[in-house]
Amino acid sequence: FNEKQLSRDGTVACSTCHDPKRNFTDDKPLAEGVFGRIGARRVPAILNRAYGTAFFWDGRIPTLEEQVLQPIINDKEMDMTLEEAVARLREDEDYAAEFDSVFGHAITEQDLSHALASYVRTILAGNSRYDRYLNGEGDALTELERRGLEIFRGKGNCTDCHLGPNLTDEKFRNTGIAWKDGELADLGRFRFTKRENDRGSFKTPTLRNAAGRAPYMHDGSLATLSEVADYYDRGGNRNPWLDRELLPLRLTDAEKEALVAFLHTLTGPVREGIKKP
Repeated sequence: FNEKQLSRDGTVACSTCHDPKRNFTDDKPLAEGVFGRIGARRVPAILNRAYGTAFFWDGRIPTLEEQVLQPIINDKEMDMTLEEAVARLREDEDYAAEFDSVFGHAITEQDLSHALASYVRTILAGNSRYDRYLNGEGDALTELERRGLEIFRGKGNCTDCHLGPNLTDEKFRNTGIAWKDGELADLGRFRFTKRENDRGSFKTPTLRNAAGRAPYMHDGSLATLSEVADYYDRGGNRNPWLDRELLPLRLTDAEKEALVAFLHTLTGPVREGIKKP
């Protein structure tokens, strides 16, 4: 995960974009890979992906084992072939020995996939003040934050998409973000499914640790949680494929302030990795 030699120019590791110090994402609007190449979408936070059911913003990959290999072979990310990546690992005596001790043979593409996916499954966020409040710690939230929770569950309609322990339904929606100058700047899930209703649709992200994951949306176009609240309050950018749940909310400034305050309570410690016994 931290190995830059898996990239063409030796400058990009998984952790370059999925920075542990930044909730396993980065602070750039769009992903930046080898040779300064810029991708089309924001780096998604990989918190709690052990509970994921589809991967990437458009959900085109069904398993984590498949997903972890895609950045290696993407020409705007790490720009390697899997054969080249495995060869570089085999040339390193330490990696060769470690993989042999676990898998009992020389490193293969499947071994690399299993190793990376196994690590990503350990990246877990939780135990936020919101969780403690749900567990009966009544003073874990302030009065303002509790008001924000009421709006989150009620007038804000946030739980239509952000629900459950991981605060996402793992589904795909057109929220209008991709609608620019009268057309879709990114077709989203439609590129994969070719279903008309998927035009401009992207996966609902978890809200875990959202306060520390700016900028927001699949294209990094909203800089703050306040901008996100304003955007949804307007009902998104109207377009022919906009999700029917997206309607103007007519929140007051005080209500938006409370909602944003609540979103900050979703931040908790992130643990990752497994220590040797």
